[in-house]
Amino acid sequence: MKRSARSLLILAAVMAAGVGGLYHFRQQPAATTAAPAPAPSGPVIYYQDPDGKPEYSAGPRSTADGRAFRPVQASEDINFDEPSRPTAGGDKRILYYRNPMGLPDVSKTPKKDSMGMDYIPVYEGEDDDAGAVKVSPGKLQRVGVATEAARQRVISVPVRAPGIIQLDERRIAVISVRTEGFVESVEDVTTGSEVTKGQPLLRIYSPAIAAAAADYLASLDFRGGATSNVLGGGRQRLLNYAAPPNLMAEIERTRKVPLVFTWEAPRDGIVLERNVTDGMRVMPGDVLFRIADHSSVWATVDVPERELAAVTPGQHAAVRVRSYPARTFKGQVALVYPYLSAATRSVRVRIELANKDLVLRPDMYAEAEINTGGDDPVLAVPDSAVIDSGSRQTVIVDRGGGRFEPKPVQLGRRGDGYVEVRDGIADGDLVVTSANFLIDAESNLKAALKGLADASNAP
Repeated sequence: MKRSARSLLILAAVMAAGVGGLYHFRQQPAATTAAPAPAPSGPVIYYQDPDGKPEYSAGPRSTADGRAFRPVQASEDINFDEPSRPTAGGDKRILYYRNPMGLPDVSKTPKKDSMGMDYIPVYEGEDDDAGAVKVSPGKLQRVGVATEAARQRVISVPVRAPGIIQLDERRIAVISVRTEGFVESVEDVTTGSEVTKGQPLLRIYSPAIAAAAADYLASLDFRGGATSNVLGGGRQRLLNYAAPPNLMAEIERTRKVPLVFTWEAPRDGIVLERNVTDGMRVMPGDVLFRIADHSSVWATVDVPERELAAVTPGQHAAVRVRSYPARTFKGQVALVYPYLSAATRSVRVRIELANKDLVLRPDMYAEAEINTGGDDPVLAVPDSAVIDSGSRQTVIVDRGGGRFEPKPVQLGRRGDGYVEVRDGIADGDLVVTSANFLIDAESNLKAALKGLADASNAP
């Protein structure tokens, strides 16, 4: 009885194994054997929470319930670097091994450092250029390397200078008499009034002008009114006294000599001075009115001596005044004055501005920005791409595949966050704009390591 029961148990086990094997055969046609995970190696670099939580410690530590943190060895840590290539079986010959931490230490044979890390092999062909350096994708991601292509750009180089608004000297008119006279009346025109050309300003009596007008009328009557190309003595004296043209026209029309004559405004503008009143006596040379046209004004600014060479007539400029901070007045450099201020070490520059709405007034404080850059595009890179040591300027060129090469360059003008490159790189070259100092340091270190290797190989 016992033997029969044992036989039944064995048969059931065999059938179960057969069904399980058949099921396993149908589900997984080709069974594979998982390779055992390598044992952790290397020194302990930190300690982690035993439950896998993101809590770490540089030394041994315990949780609140007394459990010890788990030690993490070097081989267990996340590594973004490229795996080390085998030292044998390849086509390239290993030249030497360098310290994995970047220390100036090389070896002809494989070795480990004090932390148990393998020295990195340097293969033949990788060390041809002592300045070039190869960076793994992991390092590029960690340090945040960014690149930008060198392109042709128009670089705007502004020169900023303070100054004031002034009247255009060519648009100022002075009204004065050349003979003694008496003011009969003055029109309703005061300082600050806006006048137009031909508008009456005052009525004046002058004995000398009246005598010359009488002689002119007599010459008209004597010649029977024929005045073309003929100037009598009276007419010439009127011209010498600077009598207004309307006086001679009135004599020719009415054939009478007026007792007083009207003086009109010679141009459009604003009255800057009024120095006459009704009934006053005026003498030759007295300034009766001063009128200025404000439709065009000057901005005279002081450019520092060190920036004088960049400023030339014809350059565009933008001027702002404190009264209208939201407005920009466009103009051009008209004149660079030929003298230097010894007190401020600056040169005065004149900028002509249109002032159609008359908002710019004399003696306003102004700030000008002169565009001294050319209109032709030049090869330029971002300012951040240049490593300037004072006597040498360098950019890091991305050669692709993680290879970077420092290139000395000659720079030109700067502006708008870019700098002109006159020599050293070509149009389209990718230059490093971020973390370039780290790559430059690694390149210098590689050159130093090669020098040490060459010295150790020398007999």
